[in-house]
Amino acid sequence: MQVKENKITKREDFEDFFEYVEDLKRATQHELAIKELESFVCDNLNNSYAYEELGDNFLSMRKLDAAEKSLKRAIMLDPISANAHYLLGFVYSCKQKWALSVAELDLANNLHPNHPEILRCLGWSLFHFGETSQGLTILMRSVTIAPNDVLALTDYGVCLLNLKSYEKAYEVFDKILKLEPEHDHAKECMKLCSFYLKSS
Repeated sequence: MQVKENKITKREDFEDFFEYVEDLKRATQHELAIKELESFVCDNLNNSYAYEELGDNFLSMRKLDAAEKSLKRAIMLDPISANAHYLLGFVYSCKQKWALSVAELDLANNLHPNHPEILRCLGWSLFHFGETSQGLTILMRSVTIAPNDVLALTDYGVCLLNLKSYEKAYEVFDKILKLEPEHDHAKECMKLCSFYLKSS
């Protein structure tokens, strides 16, 4: 009997399958995507991208322990995957494990410098880790690179609000509402800014 060798395989080796899984993820059919990926890795144990995709789908479902396990496997197979380090850093931020989050996101940023989403998450985690000045600076860089990114603007505005920089925070939330008029969180934060500005 011939034993099947588990070679390290990449995304491009199974392009059609991963496009199918991406379509499932975009359609928020995460359970089906996970089922397909788990079946796939049974025959392709060393496909790092499959574990990244598993981690991403588990993360979307807020199954953080499963996401962490999958992403650690992906990194073991491909230590220089910026996306895997970014996703694991995001998982740690959801768990409020700020030191671990910063470490992973810093690695991701070194591997893929100046990516606005990586910078957004790194800035947010640094801010909550206690490195408020550095975190805010990196969030500003993310917003500079992607000035209409509502997620980055929201994180930046919330950090400014936490620092009691109400006037600047108000301007940020005002911009968010011009981009997305029904953004409830921005509306609430803007009301807070207005209250504190009138009280000062």
